[in-house]
Amino acid sequence: MKRLILQSVDTVVRAAETLKTEEALRFMEAAATQIAHCFQSGCKLLIVGNGGSLCDAMHFAEELTGQFRHKREALPAIALADPGHMSCVANDLGFERVFARGVEAFGKPGDLLIALTTSGNSPNIALALTAAKALGLGTIAFLGKKGGCIKGQADLEWIVSGFEYSDRIQEAHMAAIHVIIEMVEAQLFSYASQ
Repeated sequence: MKRLILQSVDTVVRAAETLKTEEALRFMEAAATQIAHCFQSGCKLLIVGNGGSLCDAMHFAEELTGQFRHKREALPAIALADPGHMSCVANDLGFERVFARGVEAFGKPGDLLIALTTSGNSPNIALALTAAKALGLGTIAFLGKKGGCIKGQADLEWIVSGFEYSDRIQEAHMAAIHVIIEMVEAQLFSYASQ
């Protein structure tokens, strides 16, 4: 079993190393800048994902509405994860509309939609991006594998490729999210740069 654990740990390390690539570094810098600008403009984030990626979306939002490393004002971020909304829309309009409908309800021009999908092939994420663009929201996508059908649909995207399973992609996504939040705080609050 130890050999299998070490093999698994090696893939964890390889996933973390994807954050050092030029593509990832440019993505994190651009995402942090766009998110900070969104907040400075009085706008908010809407964050979507399915399964584990929805849990990551909620984690992303709570780090902003609560606090990350230091006490500071709350930052407006909403994970579109309300079970009443999701079951209503899924039942009445189809599951592929659950996030688009949330974007239509809460999205305003200047807001940002952040989409998390390890496959890049989630119809509900694709429709949310379409709805966001129609309403004048900026879009950022965290993707996996080869980017799927969502590749090229967001204003800014990062594809974590080279992993067969979603878990390693999600680990890279969450590490990048934490770095991005740290950089957002560095741009918005003076303590972060000390």
